Amino acid sequence: MNLNYDLATIWAALIAFAVFAYVVLDGFDLGIGILFPRFIRGPDRDQAMNAIAPVWDGNETWLILGGGGLFAAFPLAYAIILPALYPPIIAMLLGLIFRGVAFEFRWRDPAHQPFWDFAFTTGSTIAALAQGVTLGALLQGITVNGRAYGGGWLDWLTPFTVLTGVSVVIGYALLGACWLIVKTEGETERRAYALARLLGPLTILAIVAVSAATPFLAHSYVKRWFTFPGVLITAQVPLLVAIVSVLFWRALATHRRIAPFALALTLFALSFIGLGISMFPYIIPRSVTIWQAAAPEASQAFMLVGAGVMLPIILAYTAWSYWVFRGKVGEGYH
Repeated sequence: MNLNYDLATIWAALIAFAVFAYVVLDGFDLGIGILFPRFIRGPDRDQAMNAIAPVWDGNETWLILGGGGLFAAFPLAYAIILPALYPPIIAMLLGLIFRGVAFEFRWRDPAHQPFWDFAFTTGSTIAALAQGVTLGALLQGITVNGRAYGGGWLDWLTPFTVLTGVSVVIGYALLGACWLIVKTEGETERRAYALARLLGPLTILAIVAVSAATPFLAHSYVKRWFTFPGVLITAQVPLLVAIVSVLFWRALATHRRIAPFALALTLFALSFIGLGISMFPYIIPRSVTIWQAAAPEASQAFMLVGAGVMLPIILAYTAWSYWVFRGKVGEGYH
């Protein structure tokens, strides 16, 4: 039993890592799609899209690892979460499909490029919004009846999930603007700086709004964040968010190139840590813990061997692709 407890914790950490890697990597891809209408049709839009051309499809690897890991390592959680969140998850997948198809076809079908640009923006926005709504629905809790979902078709749709959905859209847009600062030049880079100055405060406001609303969802969240002596540790998260926010604004003011993106990622990392503080050890808050949802020991151990082989390979080829296509995009990759 102790072994199963340890394996469940390891798998929870692996899935959390995969989800975070997806959020920060595919997040700036989706962010560029969200911001796409803000760039002039022609060289500016081409440069923005070329900024993610070599890496966007590889970034989605982490979504597969996170979803597949949840199915294999925590089948009970998978069986409860998916029926509860079918509408936003289906919307997310359709958005990602539209985004991917539009990405390729805008280069191969220039006669209909305005349509593909619209599909690229719409798909990116829907995917980001659906991911935020899914996060909010998980945080607010899912009705569990025995070992199955016990709620209704639209239980996921509440003011809180709309808030988290819009917040993720804003945060992804910030990541996209900061990535364009790193990868583009000329008018595209100047526009990216201007968008980052607007989206930075909006992202901070969104983090504050979600953080302020979360304790009202359940008394357990209040205890987790504000009970002494634990509050001495949890209080460091908002303090670090404030410090990073100041550093981010200074980096933009001094026209730093890489620092804004790195600091925006740090904001996401701190938000992710806050999410972990609120949820752990529950995989479905207040209903199912990671140990209750875990697959048998033998299954988790077998899969862990495969993950131990494949995860370093995925990290290596991801790092190599970013290294090969480092620097400004220049003429582009298409």
